[in-house]
Amino acid sequence: MKRLIKVLAADGVNSELELVIKDVMVACKDIAYKLGQGELAGILGATEDENVQGETQKMLDVISNDLLKDILVANPYVRGVGSEEEDYTIAGHADGKYLVTFDPLDGSSNIDVNLSVGTIFSILEAQDATPGDNQEVFLQNGRKQVAAGYVLYGPSTLLVMTTGKGVNLFTLDTNVGEFVLTKEGLQIPEDTAEFAINMSNQRFWEPEMKQYIDDCLQGEEGPLGKRYNMRWVASMVAEVHRILIRGGIFMYPYDSRDPSKAGKLRLMYEGNPMSMIVEQAGGASSTGRMDIMDVQPDGIHDRVPVVLGSKNEVAKVVAYHK
Repeated sequence: MKRLIKVLAADGVNSELELVIKDVMVACKDIAYKLGQGELAGILGATEDENVQGETQKMLDVISNDLLKDILVANPYVRGVGSEEEDYTIAGHADGKYLVTFDPLDGSSNIDVNLSVGTIFSILEAQDATPGDNQEVFLQNGRKQVAAGYVLYGPSTLLVMTTGKGVNLFTLDTNVGEFVLTKEGLQIPEDTAEFAINMSNQRFWEPEMKQYIDDCLQGEEGPLGKRYNMRWVASMVAEVHRILIRGGIFMYPYDSRDPSKAGKLRLMYEGNPMSMIVEQAGGASSTGRMDIMDVQPDGIHDRVPVVLGSKNEVAKVVAYHK
């Protein structure tokens, strides 16, 4: 089986970007090990701190963030890094070519109950000489990404990644400590009868989203004419992975709880990288009104409504919003 580095070389990835991706994987393998140790490693439970998002940090949020941050700022090809857990972007090497943003541990509320969590990452090219501790250099739309991926820490540790030439799935071979190619050219089915959404927020949704979900719940007798199943894992990585394997649609729409926030999920750490993966696999992603990767960020921590997955189902949701 092909190892990750060989696949990157075959896809024409240059040696600098290859080394950046390799360092991300080094940190992720360490995170996978610590997760596997669980309470034996003393990594369960929450800290007394909140991150910039106003969320209570889990101990492993902090550990995962530090692992990724420390290895990437030491990489000679990284200009800077941006993390969901950091207030500001952090400078790497002044002449580094790449910018890396990441959610170090998506779904971290699942850690203490031993459910799936993951790491999401996005890589951009620096467009000018602006240093990496100035967030302005990061403010590019998702179409500018040169690579995006996630690592899912489940029964096995999986890497799903794209460099703009389709989506491949790698499995961590713990015998050799390397990610090896196990599925090539993932494709999302265009149609689905499965949706994932947090129904507890329904009263805060816009009328268009409420109507779409109401129509789904009516099944064969409703205007959509089929019976839907609902799933919810509370981990975007796990939700998107299920969609890549068997189709579906994932939604975290705008809601009215805080009118100052466009949505719950972060554009640069979650929306853009997952959208690149989904689109490269033949799916679609939208805010409900425009493609997520066309959104121009104003700040490193911008939020965005998210609707992504099987192409034809995403189109239905967009049609409701029109």
